[in-house]
Amino acid sequence: MKNLKKSAFLAAVLAFISFSLSAQSGSGFGFKGGLNYSANGDYFEAIGDNAKNPDRNIGYHIGVFGKIGEKLYFRPELVYTATKSDYDSDEFSVKKIDAPLLVGIRVLGPISVFGGPSLQYILDTEFEGISIDNVEDDFSVGLNFGIGINFNKVGIDLRYERGFNNNEATFLDNNLGSDVTSRIDTRPDQLILSLSIAL
Repeated sequence: MKNLKKSAFLAAVLAFISFSLSAQSGSGFGFKGGLNYSANGDYFEAIGDNAKNPDRNIGYHIGVFGKIGEKLYFRPELVYTATKSDYDSDEFSVKKIDAPLLVGIRVLGPISVFGGPSLQYILDTEFEGISIDNVEDDFSVGLNFGIGINFNKVGIDLRYERGFNNNEATFLDNNLGSDVTSRIDTRPDQLILSLSIAL
């Protein structure tokens, strides 16, 4: 099943590349980057299963995007994202590839609203120096929606992203004892501010 999901993600990436190479009039392509204000799910200790809400931290993203259409448009993106969340004195970090598939509409002058699914592939997770290999599912799906403004080739957008499904990572908690594991729900919950430049 994991190989099938990885293949689906790879197919989405290849579709993006094909789109970019065959862009015609009315289409566009460019680069984007920005900041992520995020928290990755909840942290649960095995003893008592107590949830600890994470403190949000600033992360970053950088990638490419394509665009088809003007007033009503389709915008696929391929983005590398690095985020982190604080749980008391510990820090949980995630590095992933995101592929949002957005549909938008211009509503007033240069202002548009957009939304759509975001395919996510987790590259690496680490909890305060401990690499976590057994994430439940490397591939997941989330939702992006937001508002943007464009001035010729430069655009700024603010969006919210939330993962659809629980996606837990488990690890040995040395502070609690050798036989005790803890869990983190790795799904994203974040605000994303982006600057994009069309070529």
